[in-house]
Amino acid sequence: MTDAKVRVRFAPSPTGPLHIGGVRTALYNYLFAKKHGGDFLLRIEDTDQTRFVPGAEEYVIEALKWCGITPDEGPGFGGEYGPYRQSDRKGSYREYAEQLIKDGKAYYAFDTSEELTEMRDRLKLAKVASPQYNTITRETMRNSLTMSSDDVENQIAEGMPYVIRFKMPRKEEVRVHDIIRGWVLVNTDTLDDKVLFKSDGMPTYHLANIVDDHKMKITHVIRGEEWLPSAPLHVLLYEAFGWEAPKFAHLPLLLKPDGNGKLSKRDGDKLGFPVFPLEWKDPSSGEISSGYREQGYFKGAFINMLAFLGWNPGTTQELFSMDELIQAFTLERVGKAGAKFDPDKTKWFNQQYLRSKTDAELAEAIKPISEEMGYQKSDEFLAGVCTLMKERASFIPEIVTGGIYLFEKPETYDEKTVSKKWKEDTPDRMRSLMGDFEKIENFDSSEIEVVFKAFLERESLGMGAVLPNLRLLVTGEGMGPSLFEIMALLGKEESLDRMKTGIDKLS
Repeated sequence: MTDAKVRVRFAPSPTGPLHIGGVRTALYNYLFAKKHGGDFLLRIEDTDQTRFVPGAEEYVIEALKWCGITPDEGPGFGGEYGPYRQSDRKGSYREYAEQLIKDGKAYYAFDTSEELTEMRDRLKLAKVASPQYNTITRETMRNSLTMSSDDVENQIAEGMPYVIRFKMPRKEEVRVHDIIRGWVLVNTDTLDDKVLFKSDGMPTYHLANIVDDHKMKITHVIRGEEWLPSAPLHVLLYEAFGWEAPKFAHLPLLLKPDGNGKLSKRDGDKLGFPVFPLEWKDPSSGEISSGYREQGYFKGAFINMLAFLGWNPGTTQELFSMDELIQAFTLERVGKAGAKFDPDKTKWFNQQYLRSKTDAELAEAIKPISEEMGYQKSDEFLAGVCTLMKERASFIPEIVTGGIYLFEKPETYDEKTVSKKWKEDTPDRMRSLMGDFEKIENFDSSEIEVVFKAFLERESLGMGAVLPNLRLLVTGEGMGPSLFEIMALLGKEESLDRMKTGIDKLS
């Protein structure tokens, strides 16, 4: 397989919205495939029909598209190894399970749920730490290893429910090489006889996963750490079929911001950040969970943040385009330890992406927001707003909401600045300054600043005695971006009108 074209897959189950941990898994698969000129497949693993959630598959596909993680093959994307939905491949799995039985690698098990519970209770009473159906207990259960072939045939002919279990070998050491973790060694006596084929006629994850990866020519399995305990079984299944196993890489967990435990939706709800890429409405409860797209995150910032949750480039560079991530990414630089999610760092990434946009791009983005708020402004004016506000915003709407005084006259005035700076002689001083501003013909920021400084010199005043009050009159705020640039953007008439109104209100 070393010379084979790299082929990886992202294989979610449609049991709900796609968690950002799942998006990261998809991203790492995508980056690895593209780095090596390979293919990235999407496969929907819907063998567990009891947990199927309507709309979940569509959500996964829309989320990947928004993130720019576009599959080369998958449902709706085409490909020569389909179908890419396991329920559509249902008829092909039984023959593989039957082949394992024929080869002595698996067996039929007819145990009822009551019998399984009784077995576990018996083992608990015997102080067995982890009761399971394994190399020892299978000898006491109702299966094709303990029953005669005639009894087995009769049970099947009578339509008795059964499952097909893998026959775990005894006292063998399974060696799994993980690209991230190195060698993982497991003794088969610690493993149970996993169900491969269920009584409802559907394969379990373990069988379907192995068969599909083989048939789809998957060369590298890159998945979450939670699947590491299943890796020995999967290696044994590959051996049982006589197939070459793919290379494995198990990614570290995404942890809560405090590092204590796996990141969950509950953590996001509690701390006020999304854990899903897109907004999700639960079809059963109607509950709506927030998404990064709807909260105003740039997809590039979201992807950049996710890439750094478990991987580092080995350099000081933090901002990467998708193409740069593809070039820099290696599985060898993915860590073993869990990665703590940092909501503040996520906002920082978004802020950096916002600042990297041109004023014209941002103006186009804030135009519908400003119009919805009732402000009809020219593109030139909106670009000027973006010049002033983008360094102070983390999200697009904050350019408008944070600079609302650029769109409308102040109704209130910052109380702290008023009490500290507005003195008895301030109104007359401000009227005198207004007179100087009225004489300016070319009302741009540099000319406004020249006239302002000349006024200070003539009146023998310091900057602190006049500038805060001028800002107060023009914006109503105690601080903000360059006041002279604000006044230039508003224009002479609007600036002087605001000064007059403010003086009258505060006098």
